[in-house]
Amino acid sequence: MQKTGQPTINDVARIAGVSKKTVSRVINHSPLLNEETRKRVEEVIADLGYIPNPQARALALRRNFLIGLVHDNPNAQTVMNVQQGMLEALHGTEFEMVVRPVDRGAATMLDDLRHFLERQRLFGVLLMPPVSENDMVAKLCDDIGCRYVRMGSAQLDDAAHMVASNDREAVRIAVEYLVEQGHERIGLVAGPHGFRSARERRLGFEDALGAAGIALPRSLVADGNYTFESGLIAAERLLDLVPRPTAIFSSNDEMAAGVIHAARQRGLEIPRDLSIIGFDDTPIAAHVWPPLTTVRWPIASMARSAALKLIAGAEEEEVVVEEPSLFLSTLIRRGSVAAPGR
Repeated sequence: MQKTGQPTINDVARIAGVSKKTVSRVINHSPLLNEETRKRVEEVIADLGYIPNPQARALALRRNFLIGLVHDNPNAQTVMNVQQGMLEALHGTEFEMVVRPVDRGAATMLDDLRHFLERQRLFGVLLMPPVSENDMVAKLCDDIGCRYVRMGSAQLDDAAHMVASNDREAVRIAVEYLVEQGHERIGLVAGPHGFRSARERRLGFEDALGAAGIALPRSLVADGNYTFESGLIAAERLLDLVPRPTAIFSSNDEMAAGVIHAARQRGLEIPRDLSIIGFDDTPIAAHVWPPLTTVRWPIASMARSAALKLIAGAEEEEVVVEEPSLFLSTLIRRGSVAAPGR
């Protein structure tokens, strides 16, 4: 209950000469207001010392002002980047973020997720890959009336329920760069089975080699799981080959760092003896030596757009502002690639 004398949203609306809906839009930074109205309402809020009460509104809407992040991702940096993008979108609004890791391989995953969504009464949820790639999870959200947006490396849903990147095309361009430098024996550190991103990135790798007429022996493909340790193990296998590859594409930066470590343990100089390209452009890419050539994955921007999709139209009858659904990854050229033997 509100304390006697505590200003309410009704007081703000009355003094500012606007509707409660307009006040709420100001609080949630809606773009559907002109600056004069926004400034007038903000001044009244400041003069009255009004503090929004999301709990009261949550009771009225039968939804909490919570946006969930559901993930089963082995890469902590990726999860942190998604959180950063979501928090940027939610900053200054009534919404807060809750994070829920799940085990996509568990037989009870769908039931556990249902209980979480119903118990928390989330306003919406962002589904990270590979959980987002499960159509049954999207159907579950639909069934219980929870807004959702799926993040992926390819189109997974309609524009309102999706943010995606062009992983296949981006990797093709990256591997074409290796081919242009003169590399023909190119190894692949693939991502984990069951991840759409791993599949899309491998397809891009194969596209580039196929277009160049370069064969891809099975021996030049080593599996990883997006961790440094798996990159190290995969690199050991690839570098044991005779002849060994002159270049390696790694499906993420963490594994690429493992490749660099394995190469240095053998006394190989990068990029003279081995060229390396990663994917993500996480901080590790700029911190290793030489700095890593990599594909910049705009994951924070994707997460920001996803969160804005979830909270858009929070007010009844509010027009939804269109947010992009496709985000382009770009090749960032640094010091880890050169022509073979240079």
